[in-house]
Amino acid sequence: MAAALRLPPLLSSRAAPTATTRRSRTTSSTLRVAAQLDDTTATTSTSSTPAPPAGFTPPVPKRFEVKPGQSSNIAGAALALPFRLGTGVFVLGYGVSLVDADQIPPDQYALEFQGRKVKETSKVGQCPRPTKPIEIYEFEGCPFCRKVREMVSVLDLDVLYYPCPKGGPTFRPKVKEMGGKQQFPYMVDPNTGVAMYESDAIITYLAKTYGDGSVPIMLKLGLLTTITAGLAMSGRSGKGSSYSPAKLPAQPIEIWAYEGSPFCKIARETLVELELPHLLHRRLISRILTLA
Repeated sequence: MAAALRLPPLLSSRAAPTATTRRSRTTSSTLRVAAQLDDTTATTSTSSTPAPPAGFTPPVPKRFEVKPGQSSNIAGAALALPFRLGTGVFVLGYGVSLVDADQIPPDQYALEFQGRKVKETSKVGQCPRPTKPIEIYEFEGCPFCRKVREMVSVLDLDVLYYPCPKGGPTFRPKVKEMGGKQQFPYMVDPNTGVAMYESDAIITYLAKTYGDGSVPIMLKLGLLTTITAGLAMSGRSGKGSSYSPAKLPAQPIEIWAYEGSPFCKIARETLVELELPHLLHRRLISRILTLA
């Protein structure tokens, strides 16, 4: 049996959940990497808005602009929006309507338009929420992985991503150890004990388990979905695909982002190339919504 990987304190080996798409294997000899998060971090259903660290000084608001020298990167990352028709930008059942200003609580942000306010709604609040973050092994330069990340954004799920860039020494080998092959994406749901390969199977599982069972049209067009997901990455020339040596952090990095943002994409490409585990939240974005 291969020697266990030597990992920082945040990462330890524990038994892998039984995969629903493969034969049962001997769980006593099947180990996987998993973040040891405390109960507050791991629980998504009761998590609260994080408090800033002591001595934190909020940045001075500035007019929106793209940093000099980054225009081509942002433009390349933004190609995904037309190719994927904005899939992953809006949560499940997202909708807007104009209402009287007094219908929006004073402490809730809302756009104003001609003396009225824009009320945003979604179906997310009606869907089950996982207690622990779902774990996904994937990398940026993979169209099949992108499909799953889009579904994660649509369902507004907290996900612990284990980046698996080509040449990565840590998490690619663990996927083969857990599931028997290096194929991506690979999902582990610690809430249900389910583990599986295949992007379409993962998308269907997430929709049924943490959504209303529906899958966005751009994620169920078969080959066309895969082709457009590949074209969505054409402006980034393989960024987020190959490993760059880095030191694993003591705890997963936490990031608030969503798949449809070109700015978020550039940041995540770097996290993937450095093989840095990160807990991705979208909850702060969706909290401004008044749930229908």
